[in-house]
Amino acid sequence: MEELVTYIVRGLVDNPDDVHVNKIEGDSTVILELSVNEEDRELVLGDDEETLAHLKAVLSASAGRRKAVLEMVDGPSGSDSEE
Repeated sequence: MEELVTYIVRGLVDNPDDVHVNKIEGDSTVILELSVNEEDRELVLGDDEETLAHLKAVLSASAGRRKAVLEMVDGPSGSDSEE
């Protein structure tokens, strides 16, 4: 799942080397924290956060029985999320 999100997002942004995904695993949940270059945030969010919603749908479909959560964070290890 981590690689899938990274692959898709790198195709959307102008600064693909600045895309980072941090995976946090629980018993039945996986949280992926996505950080991108500040200049690329709007590209990933999309109009009315529609692009981010589609990314979450793809992630959820690929997660199988586990619950997958995608959060946008500020910087590689930030905590400002938008779900």
